[in-house]
Amino acid sequence: MCGIVGVVDIRRRQVEPRLIRRLCDALRHRGPDDEGYYIHDHVGLGQRRLAILDVAGGRQPMSNEDGTVWVTFNGEIYNFQELRQDLEAQGHRFATRSDTEVIVHGYEAYGAQFVERLRGMFAFALWDQRAQTLTLARDRIGKKPLFYAEVDGQWAFASELQGLLQHPRISREVNWTALDDYLTYGYIPAPKTIFKSVWKLQPAHYLTLKIGGDGAAQIRTTRYWQLEYEPKQRMGEEDAAEGLLNVLTEAVRLRMIADVPLGALLSGGIDSSIVVAIMSQLSGRPVKTFSIGFEEQRFNELPYARLVADRYATEHHEFIVRPNALEVLPTLVRHYGEPYADSSAIPTYYVAKLTHEHVKVALNGDGGDECFAGYDRYFGSRLAERYQRVPTLVRKLALEPLGRLIPGGMPRRSRLRQLKSFLQVAGEPTGLRYLRWIGYFSAAQKRALYTPEFVEQLDGHDADRWLLEMWEQSARACADPLDAVLSLDVQSYLANDLLVKMDIATMANSLEARSPFLDHKVMEFCASLPSSYKLRGLTHKYLLRKIGTRLLPPETLRRRKMGFGVPIGYWMRGELRSWVEDLLLSPTALKRGYFEPEALRRFVKSRMEGAHEQLFDLWALLWLEMWHREFTD
Repeated sequence: MCGIVGVVDIRRRQVEPRLIRRLCDALRHRGPDDEGYYIHDHVGLGQRRLAILDVAGGRQPMSNEDGTVWVTFNGEIYNFQELRQDLEAQGHRFATRSDTEVIVHGYEAYGAQFVERLRGMFAFALWDQRAQTLTLARDRIGKKPLFYAEVDGQWAFASELQGLLQHPRISREVNWTALDDYLTYGYIPAPKTIFKSVWKLQPAHYLTLKIGGDGAAQIRTTRYWQLEYEPKQRMGEEDAAEGLLNVLTEAVRLRMIADVPLGALLSGGIDSSIVVAIMSQLSGRPVKTFSIGFEEQRFNELPYARLVADRYATEHHEFIVRPNALEVLPTLVRHYGEPYADSSAIPTYYVAKLTHEHVKVALNGDGGDECFAGYDRYFGSRLAERYQRVPTLVRKLALEPLGRLIPGGMPRRSRLRQLKSFLQVAGEPTGLRYLRWIGYFSAAQKRALYTPEFVEQLDGHDADRWLLEMWEQSARACADPLDAVLSLDVQSYLANDLLVKMDIATMANSLEARSPFLDHKVMEFCASLPSSYKLRGLTHKYLLRKIGTRLLPPETLRRRKMGFGVPIGYWMRGELRSWVEDLLLSPTALKRGYFEPEALRRFVKSRMEGAHEQLFDLWALLWLEMWHREFTD
């Protein structure tokens, strides 16, 4: 696992070595073990290395036999040994035991399409000297990030924004439409970033940049993979459960290959618990497990994690989070590089910090919810389909008034609160309903806050369209409505929120995170299963629970999903209140031109004095202001 950077000058001007080193130095946390450079004429590649495989011999950037193809690589290729055998049979000679080297020789053998043969998580940049072509690529699901920009005839790229922004000519002008997207979703969807001049390469894409003799360049972006939910496999429950256990065990086994100590992030939920169970069966020694909890018991999962740790006699480590927001938030803002409102970044950062003290690699349960319909909104979507069959008169006279009668401000997990939330949107089309459930600010809320200048800058931009168009594509591609929502989550929330959170939080602590559920063969197997194997009645993750009966304590299977939440409402209305209000309503914040000062004051006051348990929208504004102070002020 590493941090990669590079610059290619389209006009064939000499790349300055100190520029590449400057970009690389900003990513030291992603690779504290080593650094390496390839700088030749108008091309410069750099890498900060976190040594996991072939610790002694796997230095990067790495080349082919004659030095005409070079790669700088971030990630892990889990099927590299199989690929290597194929390439050696074709006559390619390997100089290391590293998985990185298969990318170079695979490109020589098959071209850029070789990316389709890779099983793993990756972002890489490959320079072909003979063809004068740069290839940038990302893995199928989006585990590893890659940012790029074109400025003054140079193409620059980096694993993180804070690395890319070390290029002195890259502008920090804010992309106002991206900011509007952020306030809608809590993240900025790829390919946009918060900066007008910087872009993200999207998951399951590769980009080729071919330099011509006239100082121009041909650019082509190709999507090489899409998760398909049709056709369905026709197999009984027992066969499906056995098939799932086999493909998941293989994914875990591949992710346990390392030349350094490894462990597992154990939340106490079904997904990470099953990963730990399989690891324990495959390992000849106790698995190292790591869990965190909170003093607020509603958010504390430590007792459930201990049940699994005890069952498998793991070497278990726990940590109670008592976050000092004034200390940790600036650190997180700097590492994420753009506004990011998912408050679970805090516990993820802390568990990564704890884990790094003991191991360099940790497996986790990411992706289980998206494979097996683990969120409440999946059941809500199915229930809403039935709700819409209820006669309109009954809905108008009985059900909708019931929703209005249920008081607000109830605990986050209460059934009445969930019923109220459901009835508020159940009659809307699926795409809009999903948007209401996952969104931070609605279009109406944004209109009430935005200044005329902000509205003018948006020039008719509609942040909702990104998700609604994605929903329409998913609905056309999937025969089953549940599959369509799962597909939507994989492409939006998983790729742009959850995986960003895990990559940044772990790499900020020089820790490599591996996710067996996100193996593309596991995801393809799960996608091919009937929806009744994922959501049956009120039971989420039906088939996963079925194999869990063989592996997990009964209490783990019976408990309600808690999620990796944090009590931000409790914090913001308590010890952080004066700090939050001072920050959001400071003269500096009020002059940014985004929000009408009086409207913002009223909004902050109403949220602080309101009955809502969580303050996700206020948290999004807080992160935005802190981001400005770190990156633009």
